[in-house]
Amino acid sequence: MTTPTHVVSAGVDLFADAVAAQAVDVTRVDWRPPLPGTEADLAAVVGDPRRHAANERAVAAMLGVTARLVDVAPASEVLGLQRGQFLHAGPPITWDRASGPMRGALMGGAALEGLVTDPEDAVALFESGSGVELEPCHHRRTVGPMAGVVTPSMWMFVLEDTTTGARTHCSLNEGLGKVLRYGAYGPDVLTRLGWMRDVLGPLLQSAVRSVRDSTGPVDVTGILTQMLQMGDEAHNRNRAGTLMMLRDLAPAMVASGRDSTDVAEALRFIGSNDHFFLNLAMPACKLALDAARDIDGSTMVVAMARNGTDFGIQVSGTGNEWFTGPAQVADGLYLGDFGPEDANPDIGDSAITETAGIGGFAMATAPAIVRLVGGSVPDALATTRRMHEITLEENPRWTVPVLEFQGVPTGIDVTLVCRTGILPQINTGMAGAKAGVGQVGAGLVNPPLEIFPKALTRLAERARVARVD
Repeated sequence: MTTPTHVVSAGVDLFADAVAAQAVDVTRVDWRPPLPGTEADLAAVVGDPRRHAANERAVAAMLGVTARLVDVAPASEVLGLQRGQFLHAGPPITWDRASGPMRGALMGGAALEGLVTDPEDAVALFESGSGVELEPCHHRRTVGPMAGVVTPSMWMFVLEDTTTGARTHCSLNEGLGKVLRYGAYGPDVLTRLGWMRDVLGPLLQSAVRSVRDSTGPVDVTGILTQMLQMGDEAHNRNRAGTLMMLRDLAPAMVASGRDSTDVAEALRFIGSNDHFFLNLAMPACKLALDAARDIDGSTMVVAMARNGTDFGIQVSGTGNEWFTGPAQVADGLYLGDFGPEDANPDIGDSAITETAGIGGFAMATAPAIVRLVGGSVPDALATTRRMHEITLEENPRWTVPVLEFQGVPTGIDVTLVCRTGILPQINTGMAGAKAGVGQVGAGLVNPPLEIFPKALTRLAERARVARVD
């Protein structure tokens, strides 16, 4: 009998370990049976004659979007937010279920808007519900990092698809540490937000409009293409993207005629905040994914979002319905003396980057990210390869040099997640569980398993109805 020179092992590692112990090369295939209880729904959805063409349409629509920065303006103007209205990250939630960082951000937002003098006084305001309304950012074509709280006076980036004129929005990035989006609301947080409202926002508006009207809007999708070649993955590493954005806007900021001290402080603030471009990457991804919404028969995920309590997804073929489960605590690295007991479950709309195929899906293009979120460089490479198993396509614009410029995995397919049991990989910041603490670390996290079978069930129901009709 001839000893094999190479063995492929699928499933459990016992056999593979035994073969490897005999000095035979082994390729391990991460195979597992479909998620329990999904067999009938999988059969209905996979057998839906609309599915293949619908997914092709969804992917083509997503890849056809080019996001450009066309304006910066207050949320009251571009989103129609009124006094007492607050947007937040993730699926819908009420104050009584809100996590610590979500509550902290809402409390700080209420003080910023003058609804209360002391953020602590906002607790009674939100408990009563009198004069305040909470709504997900996604419901107004907006995304917000971490707590994602948006109030009427906050300035927003406005991105537009040049072909369709569709728009999406995101607030300006405050930086890391003790900031509102991580649930901090101290005097320094409010002072910074006041400066962003009174100085940074108007200055950026002037620069963005000047560039737009002279040489054309800043091409955010193009910057994303370049930064992925330069070691960023556009979720927790945005250094190259931030500097390229600053390159495009700095001359117009200097030539704006505004006070030179204000311009210098703005340039210093953006230049020292590596995450500043995140708030452009997120609405660029949402703009692309929104183009793929509402396609009957499509099984493609168009949003993943967390509010610190629930993790929710939306799917192209099921409209605006949210499929939710409990948000998970990330596994990662902690700042200072913080540990797992200090971390809140996952929070934020920033998983829109992974939904579009970057962030955690593109970790292979940014191996240095492991120094922030944990893991190893081989883990980063393996993650990107693994995400190809649950996605519909590769993005030819966004490529990974170390993988021979293979396109990033794009278009999460509910059926593939349920068939393989492989969950999307997200890299994320971690907020403190208590209101007011701020950032405590960064790490890796997955969605709760049960939300994908929930979405599959709804897709199956629609497939069966369509077949009868």
